[in-house]
Amino acid sequence: MSLALTKVAWDHPLTPVGYKRLVTRRLVWVLSLGGPPLVALACIGRIPHARTCFALMTMLMFPYLPWVVIAYFRRLRVAAVLQAYPWREWPCRHPRYVTGSPATVVIPFGDDLTATFRIIPFPVALTELENDHPDRIWFAGDPRFGGVVSPVGGHYPVRVVPHTPRREECGGEGFDLARRVGLVRASGKATRT
Repeated sequence: MSLALTKVAWDHPLTPVGYKRLVTRRLVWVLSLGGPPLVALACIGRIPHARTCFALMTMLMFPYLPWVVIAYFRRLRVAAVLQAYPWREWPCRHPRYVTGSPATVVIPFGDDLTATFRIIPFPVALTELENDHPDRIWFAGDPRFGGVVSPVGGHYPVRVVPHTPRREECGGEGFDLARRVGLVRASGKATRT
C-alpha cells in the first residue's frame, strides 16, 4: 500500500487552491449556461426579438443546465472527501475512448484489487494537466466506492466513481466514513454523482 502524504488531503497546500479553481470553473459553467437565457427573459418586451433569442437559448442550453447545476453542488462531496481521506500516490493507466477522449482511470491498489474509475461529471485528460508523472496519480477516498483523484501534487482534484456500479456489503472497515462523506449509500451501493 502507498504511504499517506498528509493526514488528510486538505492539509496539502495545493489542494485547497485546486479546489477553489474547481468551484470557480463550475460556477462559470452555471453562469455561462444559465445567465444568457435569464438576460434574454428580462429583455422580453423591451428589445425586439428577445423572445426568439430566449426560446433559442432555452432549447440549446436547457438540456445541459441541470448537469452543470448538479456538478456545482456536488463539489461539496469533493470537499468532504478531501477533508476526510489522505492523498495516496498510486501507479495508474488512462485508457481512452476510440474518439481519443479520456475514458477512465485504472488504479491497481494491490495484488487483489484493481479499480477502474470514471471521472465525473465531465471527462478530463489528467495526463495533460501540469502532470510530470502521467503514470502516477494521487487518490483520496475508498477504492471500493470512489473518491477524488489528482495529478501528482494535488492541484487538480476531480471526483471519480466506480466504472461498473456494484453493491458492497454494508458495514466493515471504512464503510461509515465513506457513508458520512457521500461515497456510498446506506444500501452499500456507491454514489454515481
